[in-house]
Amino acid sequence: MTIKGKIKVLLADDHTLFRQGIRTLITAEPDMEVVAEASNGGEAVERAAETRPDLVLMDIGMPGLSSFEATRQIKKNRPETKVLFLTMYDDEDYLVEGMEVGANGYILKDSPAQQLLSAMRDVMRGGSYLSPRMLSQLVDDFRSRIKSANRLPRFATLTAREREVLKLLAEGNSVKEIACDLNLSVKTIEAHKFNLMRKLDIHNKAQLVQYAIQKKIIKLPNLA
Repeated sequence: MTIKGKIKVLLADDHTLFRQGIRTLITAEPDMEVVAEASNGGEAVERAAETRPDLVLMDIGMPGLSSFEATRQIKKNRPETKVLFLTMYDDEDYLVEGMEVGANGYILKDSPAQQLLSAMRDVMRGGSYLSPRMLSQLVDDFRSRIKSANRLPRFATLTAREREVLKLLAEGNSVKEIACDLNLSVKTIEAHKFNLMRKLDIHNKAQLVQYAIQKKIIKLPNLA
């Protein structure tokens, strides 16, 4: 998508001095112009309907109608209008909510001026923009989830002997009977039992039997 003519921008922020600073920044750009300003969510929806901007710079946390609901209404009334959240909150929940209501980007207020201008142009070309710090947080979170997912399942941590003892215990054998069957001491079987129950986070015989059935280590008794 190519940008034709000047990008018409609506500024929505409840801080007058901040809006003035952004207006000065945008006015200095030959391909952009500020067509309206709003100090709350309700005003943003009204000004967007009146001026039909190409891009809305939307603050989070304004009084009155929430910025997320304002964005939802603006996008519903005119889907081609782009919305770029410009906020001080590096909060993943806000980011997710913003994307859910149709925002095209999320940039932090402490970003350099040229980064904001680049983000605005990227969004107008049909792309999405995410502030580098937020992107870094998401990547770190993703890596953390990958590591958690790659941890071995609890059953996989059991030794072959522990699995054998698990099966025999679940089948109703006593520690003494298992020791006799495996030709091991009672103390050794007790140690295996303690280790497997610790690894599986199991605290009694009923849980152990239930776990063995779930893992198909033993079959449910035929009650017919």
